[in-house]
Amino acid sequence: MLDRMRHLVIEGPIGVGKTSLARRLADRLRAQTLLEAPEANPFLERFYRDSARHAFTTQLHFLFQRLDQLRDLGRRELFDQPFVADFLLEKDALFASLTLSDDELDLYRRIYANLSVQAPVPDLVIYLDASPAALLTRIAERGRPMEVSISEAYLAQLCEAYTRFFYQYEASPLLTVNTEHLDPANDDADFELLLDRVRQMRGRRESFIRGE
Repeated sequence: MLDRMRHLVIEGPIGVGKTSLARRLADRLRAQTLLEAPEANPFLERFYRDSARHAFTTQLHFLFQRLDQLRDLGRRELFDQPFVADFLLEKDALFASLTLSDDELDLYRRIYANLSVQAPVPDLVIYLDASPAALLTRIAERGRPMEVSISEAYLAQLCEAYTRFFYQYEASPLLTVNTEHLDPANDDADFELLLDRVRQMRGRRESFIRGE
């Protein structure tokens, strides 16, 4: 199954390890990467300090960044080579609904509808799941200054939003991976376990919990 895939997406909330896993998978599959660049968003640090004031500009910057990446993908014709991404364009609205006021959200949706491109449909989405407490620990361990003010309450809201999003997601085959006791981004054995689980997939919606 892995050998036939041209487009994989790793998704999940902040701190779950999606970018690290995307890089590792791309290296194994000799694929290109399509990665978010939060450090390139000049509003993000301000958002973490004062979310109500800076949510709209932060969200718009991410939207334009992701659209530019997808358009660039089409221009470079990378579809001739497999690629692994660490974001779905469709999940952009997830953060918008979580952080924007009603008026801002309405304006955001109008902008999105006018600017969004037809995103490529992944062959597989791997959704990395973890508890808010585990995410908070991982965020602290990686020590990014802009993330020090992220609260467990915000992460709980984010995890709930991701759960709702993927409960309804049907565009691609979906493998939900519980990462509470599994670290495929950093542990060699866990990475191989994940690859084996992907190869064994038969349905469009499956889950992977260590020990299953």
